[in-house]
Amino acid sequence: MSLVLTPAQIDAFHRDGYLIVPRLFSGPLVEMLLKIARNDPVFVGKAGIMKDAKGGESKIAITMQLTRNIYGAFVHSDKIVPPTEQLLGGPVYHLHHKMMVKEPIVGGAWEWHQDYGYWYNDGFLAPDLASCMIAVDRASKANGCLQVLKGSHLLGRIEHGRFGDQVGANPERVAEIAKRLELVYVEMEPGSAVFFHCNTLHRSDPNTSPDPRWSLICCYSKSSNQPYRPSHAPYAPLEVWDDQRILEVANEQLASVGAA
Repeated sequence: MSLVLTPAQIDAFHRDGYLIVPRLFSGPLVEMLLKIARNDPVFVGKAGIMKDAKGGESKIAITMQLTRNIYGAFVHSDKIVPPTEQLLGGPVYHLHHKMMVKEPIVGGAWEWHQDYGYWYNDGFLAPDLASCMIAVDRASKANGCLQVLKGSHLLGRIEHGRFGDQVGANPERVAEIAKRLELVYVEMEPGSAVFFHCNTLHRSDPNTSPDPRWSLICCYSKSSNQPYRPSHAPYAPLEVWDDQRILEVANEQLASVGAA
């Protein structure tokens, strides 16, 4: 069933810069996503390593093209696309999607940043973009869950620079912001999700626990906010799929990755 946000949820997103939706996806569907991802040689082969400022390593696989696999199927989900359109105030299209991997003990941190801190340089004129992060594993403080500064999206875009292999927000400015805004740890069970605005400051700690933290992030732009240079896949209308169609794609892929 398609997700329709309430006026209170929409108001909370615009006030806080994020919205957590518990149990957005069923356990079996998320289990299939995890099973496929951990047995997918194409995914493993393309995942790059990103180092934090202290040398800790996290893996990330980013895809701009929508293909017939379970990752792309989630991008089409009727539990993500319609609510994102509600939050951004109009039709959206796919920007990219990515699997974020923090392995036990060695998974690195992500520095404070805004997604628009670098999407701005990709040619997007307005911050009419948002992401949906789906917890594939349980996300906790111990394994380096997402952290956000509540309401930070209202401050506008902050200057960004390079720290390790990552692009992060100006540390001096972030330190002052952190004194004034509430820090929220986004702890989630598998299948839960958080929608967040492209100007929301967010980060995560290293994973020092014995538990992995994998998450799938689907990123969208408002259709009227197409970049003025070809930095991303060209605009295309986004078809919306229900869970049954995602399951069909997942079952096809299970056999191809040898995880059936």
